[in-house]
Amino acid sequence: MNRRTDAPALEFAGVSLTYHTKEGETLAAADLSFAVEEGEFIAVIGPSGCGKTTLLSLAAGLIAPSSGSIRVRGGEQGAGRFGYMLQRDELFPWRTVEQNILLPLEIRRDRSPQAARRALALAEKYGLGGFLKQYPDRLSGGMRQRAALIRTLAASPDILLLDEPFSALDYQTRLNVCDDVYHIIRSEKKTALLVTHDISEAISVADRILVLSARPARVVAAHAPGFGDIAPLRRREDPRFGGWFETLWKELNV
Repeated sequence: MNRRTDAPALEFAGVSLTYHTKEGETLAAADLSFAVEEGEFIAVIGPSGCGKTTLLSLAAGLIAPSSGSIRVRGGEQGAGRFGYMLQRDELFPWRTVEQNILLPLEIRRDRSPQAARRALALAEKYGLGGFLKQYPDRLSGGMRQRAALIRTLAASPDILLLDEPFSALDYQTRLNVCDDVYHIIRSEKKTALLVTHDISEAISVADRILVLSARPARVVAAHAPGFGDIAPLRRREDPRFGGWFETLWKELNV
């Protein structure tokens, strides 16, 4: 099916999901409707266990909705290419940084020199050039997450799905890596959908923030904080930051 170039990068329309188990049916998501525009950075927050990761699985086509539709650039769900970044970097310890970064190309059986050069050029551009022949255990936690993001970008995804990618890091490292990842995603002009339990993190990176209810997950609020291209660390120093935190905190605790 042809894709409309003026369509959102990702669109949920009335999406619901019911799990069927031996104990019965569980409604995990109900009437999820939202759109992510090309180049947008969207953050999704919600109570623990509300189904934030399930939302990413739906977006990527890993699970099918029970009702409603999910479209990518106006086409069917399989019309787009997704990059998935997990809570942990999942770098293989027996492969060098370079081999880890090139893994998506191996999986796709893309042996073109151009694709490999592009992936390694990203590593050089974002400060990993001197570590390509090293193994992951020689990298700091922040550099490992940077390598994981470059690996995700190596396959030239249309949309990045970020599943709490900073949660395994200590607080100080998390702040710095969040800044790094934000700048890389912006520089590469990627569309990103982040799920996080951290309200401050959402405010610091997102163009828009979606608030989910407790299960079954519904979108109960959507906000555009209006920080523009201000970097995450600078947003945290902005006088508006505290007001947004209070607003979102109240919506999560009604």
